[in-house]
Amino acid sequence: MPITRRISSSKRIVIKIGSTLLVDPENGAVNRRWLEALAVDIAKCHNRGQQIIIVSSGAIAVGRRHLELKDGKLKLEESQAAAATGMIRLAHAYQEVLAKFDLTVAQVLMTLDDSEDRRRYLNARNTLETLLKLGAVPLINENDTIATDEIRFGDNDRLAARVSAMISADTLILLSNIDGLYDLDPRIHGNAQLVPEVHGTISEDIQNMAGKSMSYDGSGGMITKLEAARIALSAGSRMIISDGSKLHPLKAIENGVACTWFLPDANPKTARKRWIAGVLKPSGAIVIDKGALKALKYGNSLLPAGVTEIEGKFERGDAIIVKTQNGREIGRGISAYSANDARRIIGNKTSEIELILGYRGRDEMIHRDDLALN
Repeated sequence: MPITRRISSSKRIVIKIGSTLLVDPENGAVNRRWLEALAVDIAKCHNRGQQIIIVSSGAIAVGRRHLELKDGKLKLEESQAAAATGMIRLAHAYQEVLAKFDLTVAQVLMTLDDSEDRRRYLNARNTLETLLKLGAVPLINENDTIATDEIRFGDNDRLAARVSAMISADTLILLSNIDGLYDLDPRIHGNAQLVPEVHGTISEDIQNMAGKSMSYDGSGGMITKLEAARIALSAGSRMIISDGSKLHPLKAIENGVACTWFLPDANPKTARKRWIAGVLKPSGAIVIDKGALKALKYGNSLLPAGVTEIEGKFERGDAIIVKTQNGREIGRGISAYSANDARRIIGNKTSEIELILGYRGRDEMIHRDDLALN
């Protein structure tokens, strides 16, 4: 596949935007001209059926100017105050530029904890999936106002990678004032060469190429971008580091601008199933009948009607073993229900779930995307 078509072939793209691109250094205002050009690129992606998620930095950089905070490193409480002030202005700016293309922006505030705590992870993923299904453009900001130890070097790079893994995005794009990974620090070595592609994993040699950020307003240099790449690659997502300072940065990538591509050895779906099968520790098990076994082999989800027994204690979002009635393990999956609720609905039709439980959960006991068969 030609490098210029890798973005256009992606179904789901996460774009992380660095604060140095969004904030006018002269007056601290949102760089509307740049943002309007980005909106044109996003609308083009959306029109060809691609789903776009934005992870945006810049709230602190915008807010500090409105609060007339001094240049240089801020105290924690000053950073939080600046984030509260800048966040609303950023969201409004995104909505204004994307509304011109009939695109609806939905702001989602997250921290790294939301991708690590299992319950919050599931709730965040379900919200994002629903927004994308409804055609919205999620705008994700780190919740700097309440986070105490999340305001630190490079969080939004890692947050973007976690979001990419959470929703099984094909491609993660990190836009900043860095045009990619170099074999040497280009600020020091005039003969430094841009690395066009990194395959599979982040080796020690690749890690040693990283430098450190010199920005006060930005958060993250090459070190955190490589940490983001490690997360993305393990989830089967491609990642791009590109200089987004010029207008129409997505169009530039499609046209082959010099940047660095990180290419995984598996796609997001395969990587997720590997994670379910080999990494997650199962908390319980369910037993299925012959009809359900046949349905699973045809690639369908597991419905409550095909489950005959629940073993052990587990919560919604826990990994569980799937077994046949003779005790043979046929796979592992992520349960959409707790063991207690599952025991109440097994053997029943999907249409009866709400009547039995008093709420409408998922139609499936285990969705096919959350199931890894042996």
